[in-house]
Amino acid sequence: MKLFLAHRKTFWADAGLFYAAAIWGSTFFIVKDALSGIDPVVLVAYRFLLAGVLLLLFLLLRGTPPKTGWFRALFLSLILWSLYISQTVGLKYTTASNAGFITGLFVLFTPLLLLVIFRRKPTVIEAVASGMSVAGLWVLTGGLSDMNVGDSLMIIAALAYALHVLYSDKYMKAGVDPYQISCQQFLLVGGLSLLTALVLDLPLSIASEKIAWIVVFLALAPTLSAFVIQMLAQRITSPVKVTLIFAFEPVFAALFAWTLGDEQIVVHRALGGLLIVLALALSGIKFPLKPKHQG
Repeated sequence: MKLFLAHRKTFWADAGLFYAAAIWGSTFFIVKDALSGIDPVVLVAYRFLLAGVLLLLFLLLRGTPPKTGWFRALFLSLILWSLYISQTVGLKYTTASNAGFITGLFVLFTPLLLLVIFRRKPTVIEAVASGMSVAGLWVLTGGLSDMNVGDSLMIIAALAYALHVLYSDKYMKAGVDPYQISCQQFLLVGGLSLLTALVLDLPLSIASEKIAWIVVFLALAPTLSAFVIQMLAQRITSPVKVTLIFAFEPVFAALFAWTLGDEQIVVHRALGGLLIVLALALSGIKFPLKPKHQG
């Protein structure tokens, strides 16, 4: 019975992470489109502040306001702020294919940072799966071409992505309340972004009602729901597996383009997606460390 419950928890955790990857993959073009009518730093500020206020109301109704743990949340928030500011601003200067591939390098950075920071050596299977996933990203997105300032910002985003997954894993395994730390992160990232916009004298306006609704959608789906689900899932899922599932973000972006976007299926992109699927499958294979002796 315990084994069944453990498998069921793992299934729902993985399903939640796939949901997050799907939401983030499907909204990539939405963010790009919204930047025509709102400053990228202001967009980050509004979407995170709105998500934070909504989650704060939920916590107040539940009777568990986030009174403690703000220093820990600030550390995570600085990483998350670096991720979203560099990624959103970078989208103004680089192509979607470059952005997709470079951001996806967090799959490679995660086991490397796991070794450097936490002194945890990834298993051979995890290392091979991460390499295969990066190869799949290269084939899916077309690799890297014509490096520019936007691509440099995407590298910062990829490093921040990996760091956020690793430290979220550390805090979730330590028993931190996922709802409280998510609320704190949202409010802090939104506040830091708004402060940045005010210091740099950036325009705070939203050009149209359509873009205002996009901001609301971004606050609800890819921010509020996806990040809370990520935190909940990381209580029982390894950080390397989390990144391998999140590598499906460009896969979902391609699937939405082929279905809802009426784009034609491109063979090499399909092969890239297949490599990422195989990498995730490989990561779940466990080999015995020592051969069993008979007799």
